Amino acid sequence: MSNKKLRLTLQRSISGRKPLHSATIAALGLKRLNQMIEVKDNPAMRGMVEKVAYLLKVEEV
Repeated sequence: MSNKKLRLTLQRSISGRKPLHSATIAALGLKRLNQMIEVKDNPAMRGMVEKVAYLLKVEEV
């Protein structure tokens, strides 16, 4: 089992975005600009991140 994680930072506002993109950001647990979270690196998270990558800064930890 790998212990890889992704560090996600919300870089752009979700105001005026598609409703599904806003919901994806909320499901990731991001609420404010420049908020940073760490999530497990798995295919489900990668899919969510790819969907809203234009709003995020993504780093592998």
